[in-house]
Amino acid sequence: MLTTLGRIRSAGTGSGKLRALRKNRLAMTGGIIAAVFVLAALFAPLVAPYDPARPDFANALAAPGWSHWLGTDDLGRDQLSRVVYGARASMQVGVVAVVLAFVVGVPLGLLAGYYGKFTDSVVSRLTDTMLAFPFLVLAVGLAAVLGPSLTNATIAIGISQIPAVIRITRAETLRLRHVDYVAAAVANGGGDATVLFRHILPNATSALTVQATVGIPAAIIGEALLSFLGLGVQPPEASLGVMLSGAQSFLAPAPWMAVFPGLAVVAATLAFNLLGDGLRDVLDPRGATR
Repeated sequence: MLTTLGRIRSAGTGSGKLRALRKNRLAMTGGIIAAVFVLAALFAPLVAPYDPARPDFANALAAPGWSHWLGTDDLGRDQLSRVVYGARASMQVGVVAVVLAFVVGVPLGLLAGYYGKFTDSVVSRLTDTMLAFPFLVLAVGLAAVLGPSLTNATIAIGISQIPAVIRITRAETLRLRHVDYVAAAVANGGGDATVLFRHILPNATSALTVQATVGIPAAIIGEALLSFLGLGVQPPEASLGVMLSGAQSFLAPAPWMAVFPGLAVVAATLAFNLLGDGLRDVLDPRGATR
C-alpha cells in the first residue's frame, strides 16, 4: 500500500511523470518512431533521395536495391521518396485535423460542462447526432461533399473528430467544476472566463493531451483512406493512400509497391497509439495503481 501511494505521489510531479514515461519501453519506442516520422515530414526535401513525382520509365517496377532502397513504382518513381512525402502529408493532416477539432470542440465542451441545462442539451444532442455515424464514414461523406483535395480531407477529418473532443472536455469540466479550488475561485469573485480558462482548462490538459495522441493516428488512417478512394491527395502528389491505390494492379509483379506504404501507415499509427497509452498511464493518477 505504501509503495502504491509513493508511486502515485512521485507520479504527480513533473519530474516523476517524466521518469515514469521513460520507464515505459513501449511508450518510448512509440515516441521515437513518431519523432522519426515528424522529422522526416519536416525535412522531406532533404531526406528524399529523388523527386517523388518524377517518372523514370527506364527503371519502372525496379525491385528494392542500392539505387532505390524501396524499389520503384510502375512509372519508375522512387518508392522511398514517395513514402517520405506521403508521411509528410499524413503528419500534416494528423496535426492540422486535431488542432481544428480542438479549436472547435474544446470551447463547446467547456460551455456544455460548465453551464449545463439548455447549453449542455444542445451541444450533447449535436454531439450524439455526429457520433451516430462512424468516424471514417462521416469523414468520407464530408470529403465527398467538400471535394477531393488534401485541404478538404483535412477539414473533413477534423470535423469528424470534434465530437470526441467535446465529450472529453465536457466530462473533465463536469468533474473539475466541483473541486475545491474552482469553488474558491467562484467565491472570490472570479468570472466565468477566469474559472474556465485559468482553473478548469489547465487541469484538463492531461486528458486532452492523451486525446490528441489518439486523434493523430485516427487522422493518419483517415487521410490514407480518403486518398485511397480519390477524395484526398490527388496524383501525381505523393500520399500513402495514393500509393496503396496505385499498387492494386501490381501486387503480384511488384509487391513492394503496397508493402512499404502499408508498413508506413501501420508504423505511424502504432507509434502514436503506444505513445498515447504511455501518456495516459502517466497522466492519469488512477492508472498508477494498476
